[in-house]
Amino acid sequence: MCGIIGIVGKEAVSDRLVDGLKRMEYRGYDSAGVCTVQDGQLIRRRAEGKLKNLVEVLKQDDAAGNVGIAHTRWATHGAPTTNNAHPHATGELALVHNGIIENFKPLREGLAARGRSFESETDTEVVAHLVSEQVEAGLSPQDAVKAVLPTLRGAFALAIAFRSHPDMLIGARLGSPLVVGYGDGETYLGSDALALAPLTQKIAYLEEGDWVIITRDGAQIFDENNNAVTREITTSGVSAATIEKGNYRHFMQKEIFEQPTVVAQTLRSYIRPLEQQVALPQMDFDLSSISRVTIVACGTSFYAGMVAKYWFETFARVPVDLDFASEFRYRDPVLEDGGLALFISQSGETADTLAALRHAKSEGQKIAVVVNVPTSSMAREADLLLPTHAGPEIGVASTKAFSCQLAVLAALAAHLAVVKGKMTRDEERDIVEHLTETPAALNAALAHDKDIEAMAHLIAPARDVLYLGRGPDYPLALEGALKLKEISYIHAEGYASGEMKHGPIALIDEAVPVIVLAPSGPLFEKTVSNMQEVRARGGKIVLISDAEGLAEAGEGCMATIEMPKVHPLIAPLVYAVPVQLLAYHVACAKGTDVDQPRNLAKSVTVE
Repeated sequence: MCGIIGIVGKEAVSDRLVDGLKRMEYRGYDSAGVCTVQDGQLIRRRAEGKLKNLVEVLKQDDAAGNVGIAHTRWATHGAPTTNNAHPHATGELALVHNGIIENFKPLREGLAARGRSFESETDTEVVAHLVSEQVEAGLSPQDAVKAVLPTLRGAFALAIAFRSHPDMLIGARLGSPLVVGYGDGETYLGSDALALAPLTQKIAYLEEGDWVIITRDGAQIFDENNNAVTREITTSGVSAATIEKGNYRHFMQKEIFEQPTVVAQTLRSYIRPLEQQVALPQMDFDLSSISRVTIVACGTSFYAGMVAKYWFETFARVPVDLDFASEFRYRDPVLEDGGLALFISQSGETADTLAALRHAKSEGQKIAVVVNVPTSSMAREADLLLPTHAGPEIGVASTKAFSCQLAVLAALAAHLAVVKGKMTRDEERDIVEHLTETPAALNAALAHDKDIEAMAHLIAPARDVLYLGRGPDYPLALEGALKLKEISYIHAEGYASGEMKHGPIALIDEAVPVIVLAPSGPLFEKTVSNMQEVRARGGKIVLISDAEGLAEAGEGCMATIEMPKVHPLIAPLVYAVPVQLLAYHVACAKGTDVDQPRNLAKSVTVE
């Protein structure tokens, strides 16, 4: 969600702070600001909207100083206005915050009763006043922060600059990530390693409840009990080049075209090609003893989990429950002894999913995590870490992270089937062969990019679009609809093909395009039958199938998109490509902000 960067530097920091914010634009935001410390003054500059607006403000009135903090905000409490933009400031300090303070209302009421006045509607400003109140009472900045942190409920990553202490910043985290970067005579804070990539590769991840004092000499880290601790300094391996668009128009387009490469990288970690076996990382429990799997995720990751439910039940014959993370804890789920709870997340920091993970762990479940950030909170709390290798995903709408999640889940399903005795050695060899073919099949799907671009104008004028699919293609219909909604702002819905006649068919007319996902195979005939029901009512059909399917049912469609003929196991990975490309080209035709669609955030660290 929001992005934080802080620098205690040897030279002017304003430009570098803005550059760090640019590297976190992928998270989604609707306002931005910086604050530096210079000659005993807090110099604060803020702007609504995109970072270019903040840059213009700084051109008119720069923020001098060698120490500063900066922030991109995604609105929670209060509209995305300049007054609500971070940093928030008092006479003593300025503060930026990622997350949400759940008990801000009683805290704010108490502060107001003590005579404090507020400039914004945000929960964050409450923290600024609480810490400032302690400093004004004579406490040192570190003692003030130490006194305030236990009073806060919710999730937060904080970075605080102090007017009277111009050579230090204080950071803290609970539920939202924060990293410390170590440079040559400089020290940094950031929401992630990507924000600090041009500044340093040496980073340490703060753990839950940690707070830190950074100066030019380094960092002093304290745990939630205020004990001095050491956190491992690692090499991030993230370079500035990883977030360049290259020759692509948008990051999303680049990431769609990276899928053959990153899926190959991911599968390489889970396949032994010479032995033609699927292999998982080491775990301290017996996977064959798992009697039930509970899959929990949000958004696109949830649809990856839906596909995995088909695979686990089909291949391993293990029953699967599937939950939205935001609903999981609140229905008080029944979790059987010997169960595996599987959490899927791109960032590994999604608040709903992380809270659900901790609930499942408290109920005695073994925890597996499919995640793209192996140093994330979820990864560190897992019994079985299953990393994807998608690399940084900058576009807010997930593409390559989704396909890599599917690759990992396919490997997990196959391995579970093997250890459960439901898959023979020959069948495993066959599965490995098909998984190995996936990158080439993805390349073949991408070869139809120009065809999809050429037909995007048929969809762009629509107000409503429906997607249909059966079996594992049903989650792909949901994912296709989500992608179109996210970046083109066209209302779209995905349905199981057979459910159309149970209500949604009332929506069909000549103004509603219907995207049908129907690879040839055992479910093809049924899907085409449902497609004909749509056609009979004037619906305009786009059929996505292989050559065999298009030859049988493509006549009379508004448009067709040909996919390579592939094994049903890898079909969801391959058919993700056309729905991603279709959404992308429709959004381009409509002129929307593809990489940073309105109201959305990349990593949602609030519930």
